[in-house]
Amino acid sequence: MTTATAPSPTSTAPTPHQVWKRARGLLIALLILVIAGVTFAAVRSGTNYGHLDPRSADAKGSRAAAELLKARGISVTVATTLDEATTAAGPDTTLLVTGPNLLTPTQQRRLHEATSASTGRTVLIAPGPAAASRLSPGVRTEPHRPVAPLPPSCAFPAARSAGTADMGGVRYTAPDSTATACYPSDGSPSLLILKGRGDGDTVLLGSPDFLRNERLDQQGNASLALQLLGSRPHLVWYLPSLADPSATSDDGPPDNNNDTNAGGNGGEASGEESDFLDLIPSGWLWGTLQLTLAAVLAAIWRGRRLGPLVVERLPVSIRASESAEGRAGLYRKANARERAAESLRAAARTRIARLAGVTAREAHTSDVLLPAVYARTTTTGDDLSTLLFGPAPADDAALVLLAEHLDALEREVRTS
Repeated sequence: MTTATAPSPTSTAPTPHQVWKRARGLLIALLILVIAGVTFAAVRSGTNYGHLDPRSADAKGSRAAAELLKARGISVTVATTLDEATTAAGPDTTLLVTGPNLLTPTQQRRLHEATSASTGRTVLIAPGPAAASRLSPGVRTEPHRPVAPLPPSCAFPAARSAGTADMGGVRYTAPDSTATACYPSDGSPSLLILKGRGDGDTVLLGSPDFLRNERLDQQGNASLALQLLGSRPHLVWYLPSLADPSATSDDGPPDNNNDTNAGGNGGEASGEESDFLDLIPSGWLWGTLQLTLAAVLAAIWRGRRLGPLVVERLPVSIRASESAEGRAGLYRKANARERAAESLRAAARTRIARLAGVTAREAHTSDVLLPAVYARTTTTGDDLSTLLFGPAPADDAALVLLAEHLDALEREVRTS
C-alpha cells in the first residue's frame, strides 16, 4: 500500500512585506484610537462645570441667569466652601444655596446661624425634610410634584411681576402666618418666603428648573430669577461640595438618602426626576465611549474577512480500495465476522432495493424487500431470506461464501 504524503514545510523567516501585512491592522487600529483620543480630549479640554453652576453654559447650567444679573449691575461670586458662604453673608447680599441637601447636619446648623443673624436674603434650592428643618425651622415638606408652568397665586411682588413660571418639585408649608406662599401645586406652595430679622428673608424653592439655561427663556422664568436673586447688590452663588473641609465632622455624612440624588456640583433636588446619565460623571461616559470604540476596532481587526475560498491541501491521499482493504483488515484482526457480514448484507440490500424498485428507507425491511426480489430471481424464499437477513457466518470460509452469494444475487437482479 502506497500513501502520498505532503512535503514537510521549511521554516523560513517572514519577509518585510509579510510582517507589514500582519501588523498593519493593529497599527491602523492604534492610530485611529490615538486620533479619537486626541479629538475627544480637545473637545473636552474646556472647563466643565456642574448643574446650576453660574459658569456652565450647558443646558442644566445657570450661566445665562448669572450673565443677566451681571448686566443689571449685580456682582456674582461663586463660593464652594461653607466658610466662604458664611463670611459673605450680609445685609446687602443674596446667598443662593444650590445644594442644601449636600451639607452635613453641622454645616446646615452653621449656615442657619450665619444667615439668621444677617438681614440679607437666603435662597434655598429644594431642601429636603432634614435640611428644611435645620435651615428653616418649622417648615414642613410635602411630596414632590412634576415641574410645570404654574401661576403665582400670591401677592409677592416678584412672583406677580414674573407671572407664570416653571415651578413644582418639593412643596413647603409653614405654621407661621407671616410666610408668603406662591406657585401652589396640588394645594401646597413650591415657593415659600419666610420673614427674618429686619429686611432679611429666606426663600425656599421646590425646583431649580427655572434657573437653568434651557428654561430661562420660557414663561416668566427669567423675570422670577432676576427678581429673586437681584434684590441685593451682591449675589453669592454657593455650590456645596463633598470636598469641603468643613464637611468632615462627627455627626455623619450629608442627608443624601432622603433629601437628594447628588449629581455634579450642587446636587439634584429631593425627588426630582433626573436622568440616570446625569448621575454619572462625564469622565466615565467618555472613557466608556473610548473603550467601546477600541473594542469595535479590535473586532474589525480580528474579525473574519470575506475573500476567495482557500483550498486546503490534505496531508495524505488514499484510494477507496485501500480504505476498504484497511477496514476489512480491522474486522479480520478483531474476528468481527458478525459485523463484517452485516456490513456486506446492508450494502447488498441497498443496491438490490434500488434495482428492484424499493425505496432506500424500506431496503432493510424483509416484508417489503423479499417479495420484490422474489419476482426477479429463481432463488427460493428461505434461501433468499437467509442470504439477505440470516445469521452471522460461523467461520471465515462461510463469510467469503456469503460475499460470493450476495454478488451473484445482485447480478441476477440486475440482469433480470
